[in-house]
Amino acid sequence: MKAQYWISSLVVILIVFISLSSCKSGGGDKIKVGEFASLTGKEATFGTSAHEGTLLAIEQVNLSGGVLGKQLELLTEDDQTKAGEPANAVNKLISKDGVIAILGEVASSRSLEAAPICQQSQIPMISPASTNPTVTQEGNYIFRVCFNDDFQGGALANFASGTLKAKKVAILTDVKSDYSKGLAKSFKAKYSNNGGNIGTELDFNGGDKDFKGQLTAIKSDNPDAIFLPGYYNDVALICIQAKQLGMNIPIFGGDGWESESLLTIGKDAMEGHYFSTHCSIEQPTPEMTAFVAAYQKRFEGKTPDAMAVLGYDSAMVLVDAIKRAKTTESVALRDAIAATKNFAGASGNINLNADRDAVKALVFIQIKNEKFTYNTTVNP
Repeated sequence: MKAQYWISSLVVILIVFISLSSCKSGGGDKIKVGEFASLTGKEATFGTSAHEGTLLAIEQVNLSGGVLGKQLELLTEDDQTKAGEPANAVNKLISKDGVIAILGEVASSRSLEAAPICQQSQIPMISPASTNPTVTQEGNYIFRVCFNDDFQGGALANFASGTLKAKKVAILTDVKSDYSKGLAKSFKAKYSNNGGNIGTELDFNGGDKDFKGQLTAIKSDNPDAIFLPGYYNDVALICIQAKQLGMNIPIFGGDGWESESLLTIGKDAMEGHYFSTHCSIEQPTPEMTAFVAAYQKRFEGKTPDAMAVLGYDSAMVLVDAIKRAKTTESVALRDAIAATKNFAGASGNINLNADRDAVKALVFIQIKNEKFTYNTTVNP
C-alpha cells in the first residue's frame, strides 16, 4: 500500500512538472506571448500605437494558421507610464501567465526596468522602439527591432551641421528620461566632432508645464537651432512657448516626438520643425503599403505611426524566430531571434547585430501644414 502511494505521488508530481514545463515552453492549445505597454498615463499614445501594431500582427498570424500548429495568445499589461509598473507587469507575465517571450516597451526607462527581470528569467524580450544603447546591454535575452541612439544621435548631429547649417546649437534635456539624456549625449559627441558649437545646455523635468525660463536663457545666447530630445507632450508645450517668445529658429529632436498628439497639442507652433524617426508610412515598399492598408482596415481608418509599425515588426520578428527554432524553448528561441537577418519588416529590412540591435535606416520628418512630411532617409 505504501509503495503504491509513493508511486501514485511520483506520477502526480511528474504530471504536474510536465504540465508546468509545457506551459512555459508553449505547450497546450496556445502559445502565450506577453506584452507590456503604456496604455494609460502621459505617454499613452506610445503604448497604444505599439499595442495596436502588435495586436494586428498576432491576429494576422492566427488567421493564417498560427505557428507550430498553434494559435498565439497575446497577454497585455498596462504599465501606466509609471516607474515600478513595468517590473510588476513582466513579473506577472512570466511567473503567473507563463509567457514564452515579452514584447515591449517603447520608452527606454521602462524597458530598462523590465529587461533585468527577463534576462534573469531567461525569457526573450524584444523592444519595439527603446533606443537607449544600454537597453540591450542588460543581457543576451534582450533585443530591439529599432536602431539605437548612438546611430540616431550621430544622424541628428549631421543633420544639424549639414541640412540646418547650424553653427551653434542649444540643448534642452529631460533629466527624468534615460532616452533624452542618452540621445543628448550621442548628439553632443558627434556634433562637437563635426566642428559645431554647443551653446546653452539646460534641462527640465518631464511633465513640467512652464519652460519660459529655460527658453529665455537660450534665446539670449542666440543659437542657430535648438536640439530637443524629449517626448511629444513636453515637446509640444516647449514649442508653443518658444513661439510665444518670438524664437523663430528650427527646433529638432528624435523619435520621441512621434505622436499625433504632438500636432494636436502643438498645432501651428510645430510648423517647420524636424524630428528623426524609424520609418515613414509614405515609404513605397510592399511591406509598408500592406501594413498601412491592414492597419487602417482593422482600426477603422486610423493612420498608423512609427510606434505602431515597430510594434507590428517586433511581433513578426518573434514569430519568424519561433518558426526557425521550431520550438518555444527559451534558449533555442533566444538564439533564433539573435540570428535574425534580412527580415523584411514593415519598417524596413531588419538585421540584428552582435549587440542585438537592429541595423537599419532612419528617416527625417518635417512638420508642414500640421502634418508629418517625409524629408530624407539616412542609411546605417
